[in-house]
Amino acid sequence: MGELAALEDPKIRAVNEKHGDDHGVNLGKLRALAKRLKTQQELARRLWETDDTAARLLALLICRPKAFERDELDVMLREAGTPKVHDWLVNYVVKKSLHAEELRLTWFADPDPVVASAGWALTTEHVAKRPEALDLVALLDTIEAEMKDAPDRLQWAMNHCLAQIGIEHAEHRARAIGIGERLKVLEDYPTPPGCTSPFAPIWINEMVRRQHDK
Repeated sequence: MGELAALEDPKIRAVNEKHGDDHGVNLGKLRALAKRLKTQQELARRLWETDDTAARLLALLICRPKAFERDELDVMLREAGTPKVHDWLVNYVVKKSLHAEELRLTWFADPDPVVASAGWALTTEHVAKRPEALDLVALLDTIEAEMKDAPDRLQWAMNHCLAQIGIEHAEHRARAIGIGERLKVLEDYPTPPGCTSPFAPIWINEMVRRQHDK
């Protein structure tokens, strides 16, 4: 904890706080610390228990994903707090755990939109890697009906799923683009030069173009 405190940078914290993350540690330095510590499951659990965002991010880098029980991961997601901790928990730990599919189904239908967004994130992974496990038409129906009015985190996750369906599955591409054009979700999202807009029609067309250019 002392090392993490020494890495705190007020300028980084100011930027992170604009995105809802309450820490000021450079992530490159955090990863370097994790590389030095290597995998330490017990230390990871103790760091998580501190309720400190930087400590929790470090915990997610040094933990052993398959060592967590299903209920433990469920509790961790519900207490994750900040967007970065939530995203790293889903992407670095839950996706590699033994309970990913069970949690995907549980979280997808959760009334808490932040928890539900984790279910959508895991579903988006399936769109690319295991589409046979999904009903893509039903997913598009849900997105079309609910994405426009969904809270920010859930809306972002649903939009990612919409784009992924359009990118990966040509037979659903026209409908995915059409849904994006009608709902206009993230149409005006500020996108830095050289980056792809998260607006689904632009995102889909750009990624398909890149695939064809390879």
